[in-house]
Amino acid sequence: MTENSSQRPASGPNSHPELPTQYAPADVEGQLYERWVERGYFEADAKSDKEPYTIVIPPPNVTGSLHLGHAFEHTIIDALTRRKRMQGFETLWQPGMDHAGIATQNVVERELAKEGVSRHDLGREAFVERVWRWKSESGGQISGQMRRLGDGVAWNRERFTMDEGLSKAVQTIFKRLYEDELIYRAERIINWCPRCLTAISDIEVEYDDDDGELVSIRYGEGEESIVVATTRAETMLGDTAVAVHPDDERYRHLVGTEIELPLTGRRIPIVADEHVDPEFGTGAVKVTPAHDPNDFEIGQRHGLPNLTVMDEHAVITAHGPFQGLDRLEARSAVVGALRAEGRIVAEKRPYTHSVGHCSRCRTTIEPRLSMQWWVKVGPLAKAAGDAVRDGRVKIHPEDMSKRYFDWVDNLHDWCISRQLWWGHRIPVWYGPDGEVVCVGPDEEPPSGEGWHQDSDVLDTWFSSGLWPFSTLGWPERTESLEKFYPNSVLVTGYDILFFWVARMMMFGLYAMDGTPPFRTIALHGMVRDQFGKKMSKSFGNAVNPLDWMDTYGSDAVRFTLARGANPGVDVPIGEDWVQASRNFANKIWNATRFALMNGATVEGELPAPERLSATDRWILSRLNAVVAEVDAYYEDYQFAKLSDVLYHFAWDEVFDWYVELSKTTFARGGAEADASRRVLGEVLDVTLRLLHPVVPFVTEKLWTSLTGQESVVIADWPGDSGFRDEAAEREIENLQQVVTEVRRFRADQGLQPGQRVPARLELSGTSLADHEDAMRSLLRLQPAGEGFTATASLPVAGATVALDLSGAIDVEAERKRLAKDLAAAEKDKAQTTAKLSNEGFLAKAPDHVVEKIRTRQATAEADIARITAQLAALPKS
Repeated sequence: MTENSSQRPASGPNSHPELPTQYAPADVEGQLYERWVERGYFEADAKSDKEPYTIVIPPPNVTGSLHLGHAFEHTIIDALTRRKRMQGFETLWQPGMDHAGIATQNVVERELAKEGVSRHDLGREAFVERVWRWKSESGGQISGQMRRLGDGVAWNRERFTMDEGLSKAVQTIFKRLYEDELIYRAERIINWCPRCLTAISDIEVEYDDDDGELVSIRYGEGEESIVVATTRAETMLGDTAVAVHPDDERYRHLVGTEIELPLTGRRIPIVADEHVDPEFGTGAVKVTPAHDPNDFEIGQRHGLPNLTVMDEHAVITAHGPFQGLDRLEARSAVVGALRAEGRIVAEKRPYTHSVGHCSRCRTTIEPRLSMQWWVKVGPLAKAAGDAVRDGRVKIHPEDMSKRYFDWVDNLHDWCISRQLWWGHRIPVWYGPDGEVVCVGPDEEPPSGEGWHQDSDVLDTWFSSGLWPFSTLGWPERTESLEKFYPNSVLVTGYDILFFWVARMMMFGLYAMDGTPPFRTIALHGMVRDQFGKKMSKSFGNAVNPLDWMDTYGSDAVRFTLARGANPGVDVPIGEDWVQASRNFANKIWNATRFALMNGATVEGELPAPERLSATDRWILSRLNAVVAEVDAYYEDYQFAKLSDVLYHFAWDEVFDWYVELSKTTFARGGAEADASRRVLGEVLDVTLRLLHPVVPFVTEKLWTSLTGQESVVIADWPGDSGFRDEAAEREIENLQQVVTEVRRFRADQGLQPGQRVPARLELSGTSLADHEDAMRSLLRLQPAGEGFTATASLPVAGATVALDLSGAIDVEAERKRLAKDLAAAEKDKAQTTAKLSNEGFLAKAPDHVVEKIRTRQATAEADIARITAQLAALPKS
């Protein structure tokens, strides 16, 4: 009645290893994980005939440690790969780390600073050797933390973006792109960090609203003067034009003329350009082509000179009184000098505006004209867009596709050079007579006097863009590449959809002859705190997941993250939720331990349906439905929903209902009890296997104890046999209604949960007669003896439960309490009804306030009905 192909060893009521009374994750998790790794469960065989299933890990930085974002993403990937492994796929979760150029160089430079030396003191070669030594000694701590979480990665295949094979891949694709004229060198505006002394990518720029100043400056004299506004007054030293809109009548007469640039003595032209917004400010803008990306484009259109007035440290280089000043010092000095000349028309402080900062060191980014290497992304981006449009790659959730297209359809050429020493050095050599030679991985670089290699390294995103195929051995046609490319799915955050995903798409399609790097892109959200706020050390709400693992166990952290994983939606998480997941793990442990103590078994075939009780048929019917539901949610990447289904099925239906109902069956003994023990074993076996991908540790310990088999990691994934028993489901639903209603009545009457009361159950004409013993046990009802007087009668689901509460409660005290509650409910109803009848209130009050009043009214009405029924049910005095 379930598709369960697990081999069954002989087992019996006393053959299971005894489980401790309490589940202690720290005593279980570490040793289980090492056993899994030692037995090679997570390794992948390229020679296998099995269908492949491949996911590459989004490579964490070698400098990084496990944070909640990693834990969230890794939980999703691990659940997917564990399930596919159980389904019989040759499953590869490819691990590895990114060399993290800027971050790693900064770490090592800080170490050197403590020793009183700089990288320049060491020299390039010695510094790179020092970084490699740091990596071997201190880098990659996240690998150990991934083991704590339970990541089922193929450790024997671990890669590093600077290892020999991946370095060869980088050099190979650089040369191919260069020869196809898709890589070029040009002087353009880039994001420059004056602290890290390198160009950085867009993703490494973080924008904040900073308090600055907006200064309006008058250029020129009299009727030919023009006013411009700027937040960076120091850049005026590099102005080479003023721009206005060609249709702006205010300045039409000035277009084509020249105006004097204050403080410099230079004259600059006034040009007409459609980029200018005539409605913004004065409608005139200063143009500094060497220090602003938009100004650079204007300069290109009008043939303006590019005048650089700052060096790489953001220190003024323009000759004059400001030379040698830092940009912020120069800003104040320039404004002061302009003020002295009467050039300042207006000043606004503070002026809040968006300012880019280096994500590594928080230094304000300086747009800077620089000679850099670029990827011509036009044809590559078009191919990346077409692969999604024609269905070769699916983005999940689908509504994220628009974001993807907005990016790839409007992608600008990509600056790939970085002014660092740690990274893949650009494989280009320059000769004494202007020669430029790009060298492939198997080629000898030119030598001789005057030849030298480009000093820059490649952007880290360049090498990570090759990750789906370089980790499999490309550019060689390896067995792994043939087997595991394209990857089955990429799991990553929507926040790097543009930066990493788009680059992998471009490079994968280019390098692999039009075959995209993955079939599906499954996007998840960001982890936030329980109030939905971004986690940050500066906010004081950042959480170290290892602390939670120490306190509650890795399974609890994983299950909490999975229950919040709705596709593409941010995940709020709080410690109380992790505690609740720990309670769930304890519930699984305790229920399974009870089952084993009472002889639950997986030995032999399940009895035929006609030999099973309605309770057994009900749980098997529900089990198969849950298998089908969980499978459907996995295929749709709905981890929150599948986790919720499993939580409620395991806790509510299996542990709270089926196990409790089975207790009376076990107590009676006989063939029915033996059948129920086999069904209970089956239900636990399948439920533990369903839970395993999300909570691997507790399920491994319990499943092996239940079945006596080697490991649930390599067990078969359960299948839906199609068995359903709607009649049994209705029968147990009726039983649940009776038990739930009587429990509610008992609680309303103030009875203690364990307090036994006399009752008569009238079950004739229903399907519940066979369940009387179980119902009495669950409801703490004793048989109606002599002198039984029904003081309350509860008709539910065709049955009637008559209770004798005389002597069980103080009737008069209960009547007074209920009367007081009824008066309060009636008062609340009157108040809410009066407000909702007031047309003036309804016209003025916000919708959410009106809705709140309506809810209060409905609650009051429900309370009145409930309390009235309780009063009527009390024994007559």
